[in-house]
Amino acid sequence: MSMKVNGHQHPRHATFPTRCCPYLRMEIQMETPADHLDRILIAKCLQGNPKAQQELYHRYARAMYNTALRMVGNAADAEDALQDAFVQVFQRLESFRGETTLGGWIKRIVINNCINRLKSRRLLQVSLDEPFHHHVPDVYPEPEEPRFSVQAVQKAMSQLSTGYRTVFSLYLMEGYDHGEIAGILGISETTSKSQFSRARQKVREFLLQNEKS
Repeated sequence: MSMKVNGHQHPRHATFPTRCCPYLRMEIQMETPADHLDRILIAKCLQGNPKAQQELYHRYARAMYNTALRMVGNAADAEDALQDAFVQVFQRLESFRGETTLGGWIKRIVINNCINRLKSRRLLQVSLDEPFHHHVPDVYPEPEEPRFSVQAVQKAMSQLSTGYRTVFSLYLMEGYDHGEIAGILGISETTSKSQFSRARQKVREFLLQNEKS
């Protein structure tokens, strides 16, 4: 199978078991058209159908690349993380039980891959261990009316340290709560909250600085 992201070809080869998908034996309730298509693609992928594998990849690749980019902070690492994650997706596809959406299941694999990549370079642990004393609110105030473009926010996020960017992305962009983030990163919930609070403050500072420059 040949995968293409941002103009780069990434050949990947994996063996896929030809077995009946257990997910298909589950009683489907309130199935959406997207869920139905995913279910069909899963069955065909498990039968080793290369066209279905490519279709499933291209169905989710762009969104997952954006998630990886927010996590690792640069395009090259994001592409590598994406390709490694999708190899794992196809290798583990038989274990998908439909307890969440297929997109959510794939996203968790992508995020775990990004985190492992950062940890292997000791970037994440060093950043999360940075001392920080700050009052952590239990409820965050509603954000002000946005006046910055998506590109400006992305640029500000790229200026964050690895730990701040990771927590900020997981909470604000990927929709995880602080308890979930604590479990993913192996930190306390209080640390997750403090990292997010500080990251949000830094993003605001970077946005104002970048606006003046």
